Amino acid sequence: MTVTRRAVLAGTGAVGLAGATGCVGRTDRESVSVLAAGSLARAFDERLRPRVDAPLELEFHGSAVCARLVAEGLRDPDVLVLADPALFAGLADRYTAFATNEVVVAYDPARPGGRAVRDSARPFDPFLDRDLPWGRTDPDADPLGYRTVFALRLAASLWGRPYATALDAGRVIPEAELLAVFAAGELDAAVVYRNMALDHGVAYRRLPPTVNLGSPAHAAAYADHRYELPDGTTVVGAPVSYGAVARRDDPAVAAAFRTLVAGEWTGDAFGVPATYPRVEPVASR
Repeated sequence: MTVTRRAVLAGTGAVGLAGATGCVGRTDRESVSVLAAGSLARAFDERLRPRVDAPLELEFHGSAVCARLVAEGLRDPDVLVLADPALFAGLADRYTAFATNEVVVAYDPARPGGRAVRDSARPFDPFLDRDLPWGRTDPDADPLGYRTVFALRLAASLWGRPYATALDAGRVIPEAELLAVFAAGELDAAVVYRNMALDHGVAYRRLPPTVNLGSPAHAAAYADHRYELPDGTTVVGAPVSYGAVARRDDPAVAAAFRTLVAGEWTGDAFGVPATYPRVEPVASR
C-alpha cells in the first residue's frame, strides 16, 4: 500500500511514521540521536539541524557500516538514515523513502586528468589511464562504493569499454572524507553523488540514465548487477533512494523525524518524487 505525503506528515508517532521494529519508549530526552549516511552530512548540518527543535546528536558513516553498527548492538540511534533501503533488512519492517539521487563524476579542471574527464565524450574513458588519480568509496562500507562498481559495469555495457578494470587503480576513501581529499588537490576525479558535488561546489559530469543509477525507467538493467557485502548480504542494483526509520516511540523523535522526511531535499541536489515521503515495506533478504 502506498502512503501519501500528507498521511506521512500528519502522523504523530515515530512508529506510525516509519514502522520501525523494536521501538522503545524514551522520555525526558535532551537530544535526538541520528545515525546517517555520510553523503548527507552537509545536508544535515546546514539544512536540517536549524529546523529541528531538539538538539541533534549526529554521526555519519557509510550506510552499510551504519546498518552493521545497529545490527551488532554497537549503536542505538533514535533515527537511522540509509542511502540504500535494502540495508534496513533485519532492522525494520518499514521505512520512509524521502529523496533520490544519482551517481556523477566530479573532476578538477585545474588538473590534467580532470580536464580529460571534462572534455571526454565518455566521462569514464580517462579512468582507463592507470596514471589517473581518482577516488571512490569502499563498496563494503557504503552504497556509493558498490554503486560505483555498478556504474562502471553499466557504462561498460553501454560503451563497450572495460571500465571495471579501472577499479583497482581508484583510491578508496571514506565517504565523508572523499571530497575533502579531492578539494586538497590529491585527486583529479572522483565518483560521487550529485548532491555531494553540488554541496561542495565542485565541477562534475552527469552520466546517462542507463548508467547513473538515478532512473526508475532503467531499474531492470540496474538489477542485473550485484555485490556481496562482508556479512554475506548480496545487494542488488536499483535507483538511488534514501530511507529513514524512527526507532523510538517518543514525541521529540517523531517531530524530528517529520522534519527530516519533509526537509530541504528539493532543488538540484536531490530528487523528490511527488509521492515522497512514502512509507515502504523493507524487502527481506
